[in-house]
Amino acid sequence: MELYLDSVDPAEIDAAFKFGTLAGLTTTPTFLHRHGITDIDAYLLKLAELVPILQVEALGETADAIVAEADRQIKMGLRIDRTVFKIPVSNEGVIACKRLHDRGIMVNVHLVYTLQQAYMAMLAGATYVCPLVGRLQDQGYDALALIKQCVDTVNDYGFKTKIMFSSVRHPEHVRNALNLRVHTITVPWSVMKGLTTNHLTTLGTNQFIEHTRLVTIRVGEVMRAENPTVRTSATIAEAVKEMTKSGFGATSVVDDSGNLVGIFTDGDLRRLIREDGNISFERKLNELTFNAPKTVSLDSLLHEAVGLFRANKVDNLIVVDGDRVAGMLDIQDLVRLNLM
Repeated sequence: MELYLDSVDPAEIDAAFKFGTLAGLTTTPTFLHRHGITDIDAYLLKLAELVPILQVEALGETADAIVAEADRQIKMGLRIDRTVFKIPVSNEGVIACKRLHDRGIMVNVHLVYTLQQAYMAMLAGATYVCPLVGRLQDQGYDALALIKQCVDTVNDYGFKTKIMFSSVRHPEHVRNALNLRVHTITVPWSVMKGLTTNHLTTLGTNQFIEHTRLVTIRVGEVMRAENPTVRTSATIAEAVKEMTKSGFGATSVVDDSGNLVGIFTDGDLRRLIREDGNISFERKLNELTFNAPKTVSLDSLLHEAVGLFRANKVDNLIVVDGDRVAGMLDIQDLVRLNLM
């Protein structure tokens, strides 16, 4: 099934044709008016350079006027091998279609609402016949039944006409067109850009990305630059100051030789306050008892860090590079990366 973009918006056209798979572009006077385009001829010539096939309107009250308008646009620079002239279905429109077809000029007979209209266009050699599905459904008609009838007529009688599914309102219309074996569909960018989207696909993709990051990114790559560290000779006040300055809820505690002794956390501070409401913030850290700190190597993969957070139920891991305290990893660092 050929896929056309239905638009005149430059940004939409640029985005859609990056797919590299579109057959062409359909335009309407309504779109041109809506975008405030006044020099229509110049704009159509510009569009013709951007897309493989451009479908443009050729309007007129008589067959002569319609053919004359198509000829005028050809003379101004539109190529007949890359242009389809859109003609509303009518007796005069069908006559014009036949005359243009006999000259090798492509025609889209559109604004089709009945099988009889489509049949007359097929007989006249229309390259495309274009029923308006969304508009028909708005009026309570079974537009999909009409599409099937048109496709069956082409296939059963051997017409070379392509049925174009138009007035697309939502992705379900694209599925309808595929199921009905429609030859061509023209889709607005608002619908086209969502055709590859599904919430289950998004969930799966995010999971793959998460797992890939866990086994390819190392702790040192996500660790913050701050390295909150105090010596055992520091006071509780100095430890709180270091925690506040660094933005962590903890600080590493080292001895005078720089060896890791423990970790002092905001949880430790709250515990001390509960135990002694008159806690002295001038109390030295070497008067406290520390549990063995949970550490992770600077070169460890994030997968290992996540495992340590979960197994030990802690909020902070001290990052070490050999015997040296290199920094700290907060569980919120991984939450921000959607890894926890």
